[in-house]
Amino acid sequence: MHANDTNARNQPEKLIHPQLSYLLTGICFEAHNNLGRFARERQYGDFLENKFQMLRIPYIREKYVKNTRNIFDFLVDDKIILELKTRDSIIREDYHQIQRYLQDAKVKLGLLVNFRNRYLKPIRVIRIDTDVPSKFV
Repeated sequence: MHANDTNARNQPEKLIHPQLSYLLTGICFEAHNNLGRFARERQYGDFLENKFQMLRIPYIREKYVKNTRNIFDFLVDDKIILELKTRDSIIREDYHQIQRYLQDAKVKLGLLVNFRNRYLKPIRVIRIDTDVPSKFV
């Protein structure tokens, strides 16, 4: 056993919602494998929703945030915002969009998933605590 192994065990878990985010990532990979990379965003959402129901994972689809115009794709177990994309690449506005969602919903973690990628790469986005939420407009 290395000294680093002992230190790692004594430190608190640094990942936010590791088990749930790992499960969601696996479901997204399954959707990508089944539907391919050229399905519509709605089709991926339907696939994920069916899987959430089958696994009894609590979720809200197309969650509207009060007092804003924001509607995000999924809020899973009141812990993770799951935002789906089907575009050639993720752009800065996509990061700003999910950051606004995290700020408005007061959720710590978001997963930004672009199903158009040849190899799926879900992106973990952590809420930035700020007094200036308009920074992400």
